[in-house]
Formats: sequence, structure tokens, C-alpha cells
Amino acid sequence: MTTTSQRTLPGHVEANPRLGTWISVADGIVEVHVGKVELGQGILTALHQIAADALGLPPERVRIRTARTESGPDQGLTAGSMSVQETAPALRYVGAAVRQLAEVGDAGRSVVSRRSQSDLLNHQGDPSQSDLLNHQGDPSQSDLLNHQGDRSQSDLLNHQDDRLNQQGDLLNHAEITDYVDRIGGLNPETNLAGLDVVGHAGPTLVVGTDLPRVDIPDKVLGRPRFVSDLRPPGLMHGRVLRPPSAAASLRAVPEGWAAPGVELVRDGSFLGVVGEREDDVDRALAALAAAAVWDEHDTLPDEDDLAGWLRSAASDPTEVAVDVVPERTRTATYSKPYLVHASIAPSCAMARWAEDGAAVHVWSHSQGIHRLRLAIADALGLDLEAVSLEHAENAGCYGHNGADDAAFDAVLLARAVPGRPVLLRWSRADELGWAPLSPAMTSTVSARLVDGRIDGWSYDVWSQGHASRPGYAGHPGLLATAHVAGGTPLPPASDPPGPSFGSLRNAVPLYDVGPRAITGHVVTEAPLRASAMRSLGGFFNVFAIESFLDELAAEAGLDPVELRLAHLTDPRARAVVERVADESAWGSALPESVGRGMGFARYKNLGAYCAIVAEVEAGTELRVRRLVIAADLGLVINPDGARNQLSGGAVQATSWTTVERVRFDRRRVTSTDWETYSILRFPTAPRVDVHLLDSDQPPLGAGECAQGPTAAAIANAVHAALGVRVRDLPLTSEAIVRAIEESP
Repeated sequence: MTTTSQRTLPGHVEANPRLGTWISVADGIVEVHVGKVELGQGILTALHQIAADALGLPPERVRIRTARTESGPDQGLTAGSMSVQETAPALRYVGAAVRQLAEVGDAGRSVVSRRSQSDLLNHQGDPSQSDLLNHQGDPSQSDLLNHQGDRSQSDLLNHQDDRLNQQGDLLNHAEITDYVDRIGGLNPETNLAGLDVVGHAGPTLVVGTDLPRVDIPDKVLGRPRFVSDLRPPGLMHGRVLRPPSAAASLRAVPEGWAAPGVELVRDGSFLGVVGEREDDVDRALAALAAAAVWDEHDTLPDEDDLAGWLRSAASDPTEVAVDVVPERTRTATYSKPYLVHASIAPSCAMARWAEDGAAVHVWSHSQGIHRLRLAIADALGLDLEAVSLEHAENAGCYGHNGADDAAFDAVLLARAVPGRPVLLRWSRADELGWAPLSPAMTSTVSARLVDGRIDGWSYDVWSQGHASRPGYAGHPGLLATAHVAGGTPLPPASDPPGPSFGSLRNAVPLYDVGPRAITGHVVTEAPLRASAMRSLGGFFNVFAIESFLDELAAEAGLDPVELRLAHLTDPRARAVVERVADESAWGSALPESVGRGMGFARYKNLGAYCAIVAEVEAGTELRVRRLVIAADLGLVINPDGARNQLSGGAVQATSWTTVERVRFDRRRVTSTDWETYSILRFPTAPRVDVHLLDSDQPPLGAGECAQGPTAAAIANAVHAALGVRVRDLPLTSEAIVRAIEESP
């Protein structure tokens, strides 16, 4: 164990230096406050493990408190597979500082070091422990949830005390309790940035183990946990009537319109209803939709020529490599359509204004509650102190979905009934038709081959921007701000500078390809609202680059794995490619009409390394039979969680690659239900085998590294099975037949 002196201050501690922002004690439990939020990815479990080791405590004496604007650190967005990378250094620093301030030091390490790793995990199946860990200790939110039949927190803690006492030979419970009490006595105003933190990094007992997810038992057992489960006293329900199309404006609502049991809320073209009974609210919304009169006109491009529209639209070019590239010997173009997040549960939020209308509190499943707070205050002209938010989970999040928009909808509806909480739920049509989309993209890639080696590479990619989150580009960025009276249209999405963001994410190949010319063309028009979705442009760029690598391998008469290894110098990259080839039995015989293909990338060229081999059967329908994944994630905090993240990302990318496509006419999105917007169904989901490479390097996120390699592996497997190259996503039967018909 190494000793550090005058530790480098982690950025998130520097931005949030107050000790009480990170640590508090309640009921004998050390509460660790974080600004990262649970989006279904298991991040609170991983942070729980890091915090337990950092503090030198068994995990049942630590509780993670999720994000709130009134307390806890502002850690920006939970996005980009950065939560562990950004938060682990902060929690380790805070843990070391707490041990030093509580006068534990090296001697105090024996408090937990006597308890072996297996002993720490002996009681993972104990439902009482799960209950203790699941309820994050948030009394206000717990009061809002109807936890009928749950044991009280004091009962759970007493049970924990009993279990600890039974293990007296493993640790001294009195020492633990004394340590926790001393933490509770620390001055919360202590400036962490002003400390000279000296000491060990703490024992590693929980990190690296399969600690059970703290959020899963509630979800499996159907206990209230999601934002839609909130049931405070005086609750009212709200719905918003969306315009029939993106550019529509409200002409009229019949004078005196009313419906039983609801109140009409109107502000410009923003229409909604609020009532005490959901049935009344839903019936009123249908009646309001039939009565409202709108003005509409055509604004959307031809959905069957998205590539042509992208290439001809006004755009801002960004060059990230400007070498003079020799004359190319091979060129290909690729494309992807618009995609939507398609979370199983629609967006939802709750808001409650003070009775005097001076302040509002919001419950939201936003990825960035602090940014959302700023956007709401900006949109309503309020002082920032008048707006407060806390995170509440919802079922799935894959980027900038409708969470922030739903929160603002709830705020606007609740303003009509001050003092009453209003729970706002989007419909399925709202979610599929109005949430920000993953942009359509197209690219042209060219290269020169000389004696089996790539010696010259050019890549041009066209796309709308991938960033239009709340507050971006100086605009609140909330859907309803375009509909309220005096509102302004939402600005087009754009991309932050640099190859790690947006359209250019993973556009620079990790391979040694000689001279390179790489340009991103960000379209400045906004006919359809676009923003960040899982892996941003990395999904498409890896698909295009890795598909083209296979085309070059075929031209050179080389095995695709051989070509990749010949152009990779990074040993970690080579290791995942070699491992996935071994685990997938690369090169072994396959049945007729079955093909095997590979895809590889290092996410953002800065994050996790991931190589995938897909095995597909191309008969009357395309079926992805199996995906084999090899990944180097650096130090893995929770192996089971990492495998789940990789598997989930690969299955979702399989759906994007083979099925999904947003459909629209010249006015509106038309794929607004599960019939018109298809996603992969359980019977057609592939088997996924995940192999994690051992590493002692800093941890890297697992949530987004599998998407691009999955798409490329499937496309390359289709070519291996049928001998035809499909360059336009999704790889439907129609697309494959069209490619066969167009092939020479």
C-alpha cells in the first residue's frame, strides 16, 4: 500500500470543498452524498463500494445519498461513462480526509482489515441488508413513497447490529461505532481543499467484488422507487397536450372549454390539464386534443434521402486531422437514420410550488439536476434560490431524453395550483415523438492500401449536433420554452469542440493508418430536435470505420483480425482483439448462411477498450445469434455490474443496428408507438458472453464502449455470411435485399 502526501486535489473536490457537502451521519450510518445519479446503470452501487473502502467501513455502515441541489456536490452530468472516473478520486480523497480528521490513521485500518473480503459479502442475500441499502436514507422522499409492509429503518439497523455482534471475532463493533460517531462530530464546514491529506488510500475489500446492486430488490419486488411512484399528500396529476407537429402553433381553443374534474392550463401554445384523478385527466386530454385548432406547415426533410439532405444542408466544418493524404484506392459511404431513446417507461416528473408562488421544488430523473435548476430559473425569470431539485429514478436513460422537458412541464402545470404537488407523466407518443433524437449521420471514408498496409486515410462525417441539453448555447433548452407565450424556437444542436465530442467521437481511428484528413460537418439546421444519445457519434463512426476495415482486409486478401493487429500498436488494444478472437473461436467453421464479424474501438480514444465478435444467421430474416465481448475497463469496481453494462449496451446496439429507425413525414414524427417504432424483442435478443481483462490501470466507464463495435461486428458478420456489404443502417431484410440487388 502506497502512501501519499499532499494529494493532488480531485477536480470535483476542488469545486465542492466543504466536508458536509460530501459526508453526514444519521442513525449510525455514514451518508455519502454524490452528484451522480442512478439511471439503471448501477452507479450508486459502484460508488457505494468505493466509498466504503475509502472510509474504511463495512458497506452496511455506508449509505449513498443521491443528488439534490440543496445539499450534496454539484458534479455536473451523469453522462459519457465518466461517473467512476470523476467520482472515484473524489471519494477516495474525501475518505482519506475523513480518516485523518477522525484520527483513525493507519491504526484505524485494523477496524475493517480484520474482516475478510468474503466475510464482508457473506450476507449479500440478506433481504434486511438489501432493504437498508436500497432506501437511500432520504426521509422526505421516503415519506412521499408508500412503503407498506416495509420494516422501519431502526429495525433494519438493529438487525445489522445483531449481525455485527455475532461476528465479534472478525471486527470490534464498538470500534466501528466509535469511528462513525467521530465522523458525525466533524465540522461540516471544514474546507477539504485546505487540508494536508497524508495517509494510505485505505484497504481494498469491497472494490472489485460483485456486491449486489442496491437498487434491484425494490425493482424486482415492485416496491415504490421510481418518480412515478411518488404519492405525497394532496397529489394532483397533470398531462400536456403536444402540438400535432413540431412547427405547429395554437390557433384556438373553444371559448369556455372545460372538462369534469380538471383545470385547463394555457400559456401561448402550451396546453395542459391538472386534476386529482388520473382518469379525469386522461379523458380531458383526449377531449382537449379534439377541440384545439392548430396551424401547421411542412418543415421536415425527405426521410428517404437523409444522407443527401445532410450533405447539402448548411454546416460548420471542423478539421481534426489535416495531413496531405495520397490518392486513395478505395472509397465507401455509410449512413444511419434518426434514433429515439425508447425507454420502456415514459418521462415523468413532479413539482410543487410554495403556496405563495415564490419557490418551486422539483423531482426529476434528469441526468443533471443542477443544470436543469439553472434552466428552469432562467426560463421563468426566477432567482436560482427559488428553484430546488432532487433526483428520483425512472426506468432507463440513454442520454438526453425527455426527463428535463417533463420536469419543466410539471413546473408549468403546478404553477396553476400552488401548494399542491403535480405528478406529470408523458405518454408513449410524447416520448417517441418529442424527446430529443439521436441525429441521422452519413460519412465517406477513403484509404490507400500499399502491400497490405494502410498508407493514407480520409474521413468526412455529416450530422446535426449532439448537444442541446438545458442551458447549452445560452438557451434554457426545454421543450415547452418554444410553446409558451413569448417563447423562442429551440436552437439547433451543436457540438463542443474536439474529437471526443458529438459528431467526431471516434471519428479518428486508433489504427496506424499513415497520413490522415478527418473533418466533421455539423449541420446548422434544426428540422428535427437532436441531442446526446448513448455513445453520441461514436456508434456510427465506429460502425463506418470498422466496416471499412473489413472491406480493406478483403481487398488485401487478409484476415480481418490480422489486418487490425497489423495496424494496432497500443498493447491494450491488441490484447482485447486477441482475446475476443480466442474466446469466439475466430476462424473455425460455421454452418451455411452463418457469418462471424469483428468490431473494435477504444471509446472516445480515451476510455474503455472493447472488441466484439458477432455471429449472425442470415436466412429469411437476419438473426444475431451470439455476441462475444472482450473489454479492458481498467480497474473494475463491480465485475457483475460491468458485465451487465457491456451486455446491455451491446443488446441495445443490436436493436439500433438491425431494427430501429425514426419515421416521419414532412410535418411530424410518425413512429410514435411500439408498432411503428420497433425495438428488439426478448425472443430475438442474442446470447452475450463478456470477458473482462485484468487491469490495475485507473477505472474506465463501461456504459458506452460496446455500441459502435457491436454495429460493426454485426455488419461484418452479415458480409461474411452473404458476401454482400450493407452500409446503411438499420440492417433490415429490405436493406440486405437492396444491397444484394445493387451489388456488382
